[in-house]
Amino acid sequence: IARAAKGDRTAARELYDAHVERVHRIAYRISGDADLADDLTQDVFVQVFRRLDQFRGEASFGTWIHRVALTVSLNAMRKVKRFHQRGTVLEDALHHAHEDDGIEPDLRDRLKAAIDALPDGIRAALVMHTIEGYSHKEIGEMLGIAEGTSKARVFDARARLKKALGPHLKERSNG
Repeated sequence: IARAAKGDRTAARELYDAHVERVHRIAYRISGDADLADDLTQDVFVQVFRRLDQFRGEASFGTWIHRVALTVSLNAMRKVKRFHQRGTVLEDALHHAHEDDGIEPDLRDRLKAAIDALPDGIRAALVMHTIEGYSHKEIGEMLGIAEGTSKARVFDARARLKKALGPHLKERSNG
């Protein structure tokens, strides 16, 4: 980090390589658009390298850079007001899937629509915890909220998803 802050391109490339995949995944999960996620990833690293001297080491570098990724992505989405208007083709999402999840396409589409309909902060906490695997403490640090607030947001998101998907799940179990 210190070498990269002093202009060492090799060190900067090592930092980039170590974090680019997860930064892109966060940008993609927030934007729902692979091309926009590419642009956001570039924006994140421009900001990171401009502000590298501001990294104080109070949290891990990974936590810091992912917080920048989340902030850049959420701010970009607010500017273009695309949270509720996006429509991602399932095939575009598959390049981020780790393995086949076995979910029926109809249920997957309904789940995606229900997640997209969640308010920004609730959706961000749900995605970061459930999909990205961050702890509530890490989410709190990245979003600037209390750990308990992160837990409450994830709980709220799950309750909203259960309510939104309840009729579809009952229909499937009765069929």
